[in-house]
Amino acid sequence: MAARDSQRSRVYAWEDRVIAPRDAGQIAFTAAQGMVDAIWAEMGLRHPPRVERLPAQARTRIADANRLTLRLPASTPSWCLLHELAHAMTTTHDGCSEGHGHDFVGIYVQLLGRYLRLEQDWLLRTLADAGVQVRVEARPVFLDP
Repeated sequence: MAARDSQRSRVYAWEDRVIAPRDAGQIAFTAAQGMVDAIWAEMGLRHPPRVERLPAQARTRIADANRLTLRLPASTPSWCLLHELAHAMTTTHDGCSEGHGHDFVGIYVQLLGRYLRLEQDWLLRTLADAGVQVRVEARPVFLDP
């Protein structure tokens, strides 16, 4: 049985309240693979995940990801693309993931700071206020220590 994703609802609520209002940017599906490839390389990683279309019947999610694939709609908020990249970086090739745990949030904060230019101290303060745990020094799970 998979471990419970205890921070999921808190992370989503924090994004809705803190991140989404500060980022109106949208990424077209046709541009997403190039962005994923560039961000992956800038993070010092090789073999980026493939970008695929999110199935039309997927009504309860904006996007989803694992180590090998990001599934996106025709247009995705830029913060959401970074969220899904953080999932890809914290999921092993065989699908093991901590969900929205402290390593995921740590990688996500790094991406938000680097690509949306949101201030890390402010992000960490708002996450603490939301009761979300963060490992600031998180690294992609598939890298050697």
